[in-house]
This record gives sequence, C-alpha cells and structure tokens, in this order.
Amino acid sequence: MLLPMLFLSACGGPAVLGGSPDVSVVSSEGLPEPTRVDLLSSNRAYLIGPFDKLKIDVFGIEDLSKEVQIDASGRLSFPLIGVVEAAGLTPGELAGELEQRLQGRYVRNPEVTVNLEETVSQVITVDGQVDKPGLYPVIGRMTLMRAVATAGGTTEYAKLNDVVIFRTVNGDQLAGLYNLKSIRRGSYADPEVFANDVIVVGDSQARRIFRDVIQASPLLSTPLIILFR
Repeated sequence: MLLPMLFLSACGGPAVLGGSPDVSVVSSEGLPEPTRVDLLSSNRAYLIGPFDKLKIDVFGIEDLSKEVQIDASGRLSFPLIGVVEAAGLTPGELAGELEQRLQGRYVRNPEVTVNLEETVSQVITVDGQVDKPGLYPVIGRMTLMRAVATAGGTTEYAKLNDVVIFRTVNGDQLAGLYNLKSIRRGSYADPEVFANDVIVVGDSQARRIFRDVIQASPLLSTPLIILFR
C-alpha cells in the first residue's frame, strides 16, 4: 500500500507545510539565498539588547568617548550621569538620551554618536530535537550541519530525514526539507544557512514508542520486535 500512496502524494501538486497555503516547500535543489534586504531587514530599526557592544563618542571630549557593553539587564554605566536604561532603544535614541542628561549641567552643547561595535542580531534559530535549542550567531559561512553541531548535535529521538529550514526571501516564507543522513554520506551538499533562518529537527515518534515499551516491560523472557516506519 505504501508505493501507491507515494505516487499519489507525488502527483498531488506542491506540498503544503503545516496546512498553510502561504508556506511553500522548496525542492531538493535547495533554498534560494536571501537578498540583502532580507538579511538587513532595513524596514526595522535595530534595538539595543543585552551584551551588545557600543562605541559612544562625545564630540570634543575624549574622556567621555569610550566603548561600553550593555549588561545582562540592558543597562550601561556612563561617566557623570551614571546608569542608563539602554535596552529597547535604537542607537540614535540612546545618543539623544545621553545628550539630554549631559546638557547644561556637564556639557554646554553635547554632540553624541552611538555606533554598534558588536551585535547579536545576526543569528539563526535551531529548534526541535537538538541538545541545546536556541539562538546562535552566524559567524562566517555557516552550514546546516555546523548549525546542528553548534546546538549540541541531535538527540536520541531526532528524525534525521525530517529537518526543515524556514527562510524568508523577498517577503515570501519558504521551507526546505533536508536529510542529515544523506548529507553525512555525501549524497548532496551541506546547504548554507543564513541569519534569520529557523532550523527545526524532527521528532522520531517511533523511537519514543520503543522507549516507552521498554520502560513498561523491564523484564522480557522473549525478544521484543518493534517495527519502525
């Protein structure tokens, strides 16, 4: 029965992921690379967050020009004015806040510029059956295998032939299905991943069922045969 079902699924037109007609599944040839607009998201201002490194310059006052790092609570400490809540502000808004606090009392007409030296905006999301799901920075050229390894590798119950990369290109949400076993064997190239990609490693329900059966029957007098599909 399996073979006819495969033919029917192949003839049923483009696959729809998650039942949504707004999400397209890309062929095994791979996902297209995101455009510069997709990577930079220029229509969205960058908001300062914890652990960002900033370069703050106060024109004409070298002692107040310095590099700072935002702490875990989203604040920074600046000479003369003390603690400033920086998280959630754009660099321009932070510069305006510093100018306002320095104005009059410490500096007659302060001119402050704030530049991002190191950010965590260029990240990928790795989720599903990996050891350490989360957000990871894209450093240099990152591939799917490297991304999974960065997240601690796959778990015992990972479904290696069910790994999906979600990506937005020119405003369209795309999804590509990959097989980690095939990539490891060299059947096809390890695809490159980019900032803002979301990687989801599937869950092998069959292996979970097998584990539950073993735990429910710790003492077996005969071999236990489980059929994995």
